[in-house]
Amino acid sequence: MSTPVKTRGREPFVHPALFYRDADEYLAGTVPFIRSGLAAGEPVAVSVPAANLALLRAELGADADRITLMDMGIAGRNPGRIIPGVLRAFADTHPDRHVRIIGEPIWPDRSAHEYPACVQHEALINLAFTGRDVTILCPYDTQNLTPAVLADAEATHPLLIDTAGQRNSTAYDPEAIIAGYNQPLPEPTDAADLTVDATNLAHARTLARTHARQAGLSQDKTADVELVVTELVTNSIDHGGGTGRLRIWTADGYLLCQVHDHGTLTDPLAGRHPVPPDQHRNRGLLLVNHMADLVRLHTNTDGTTFRVHFRL
Repeated sequence: MSTPVKTRGREPFVHPALFYRDADEYLAGTVPFIRSGLAAGEPVAVSVPAANLALLRAELGADADRITLMDMGIAGRNPGRIIPGVLRAFADTHPDRHVRIIGEPIWPDRSAHEYPACVQHEALINLAFTGRDVTILCPYDTQNLTPAVLADAEATHPLLIDTAGQRNSTAYDPEAIIAGYNQPLPEPTDAADLTVDATNLAHARTLARTHARQAGLSQDKTADVELVVTELVTNSIDHGGGTGRLRIWTADGYLLCQVHDHGTLTDPLAGRHPVPPDQHRNRGLLLVNHMADLVRLHTNTDGTTFRVHFRL
């Protein structure tokens, strides 16, 4: 396997998918990428699942201390926080240098609930980093991921790498992935239901707090739920026609909070733009992504639905 090539005069952002079958192929595709960056004096970060992180630590030896290592299962538990909290958080600290990142947001243990948000994230990377002097290498386990997932990887990555070498993806179409996974969310069958406007925000907060406590969440996590619900319903009041429909229920090991309004979300990167610490407005959706364990979204001309998951 070879290191992704930057071609002078072309788009500086490089976003390859690395297809690997086993640990040997994983290391053959990732370790030279890391060491080439270190040899060139480039900042390197790695955010992959814990098992692969341990594999890389062992192989890199002392070089592991020269790079930023993150467990993607923690840092990217919610795919919506990966761009602002992992990729941009690292790349933005080195604005004048070529940056290398290995990011593995999709692995076999990702659930069916998580996958649509994961693949949309992979597509959105291309929008978020266009024009940036950054290379983000994304490994895919071809032995344990389904053919459909691997096909999506070809649509979200313009460059593909495997043991045969590098090739351009003829299926590359990130906009189609963003649109194709923008599907209505299944309706809950048994949920607390409240229409929220500027007159009853306190009632919405109380409802969120009560259900979080009843679900057994800690005091700190209950406060997170209350804050996330407040941000979502406030966003609906301000940008979604003045009201939002809040529903809360538990299912599949999560407390779920959903807010629907009549607004249309036009920025596909909403909630993924980093915000300076001293900026107090336009932080709501970013905060939601950082605090929730999973965020799902559906938007069209009829309205927008945010569904946030908190693991019980």
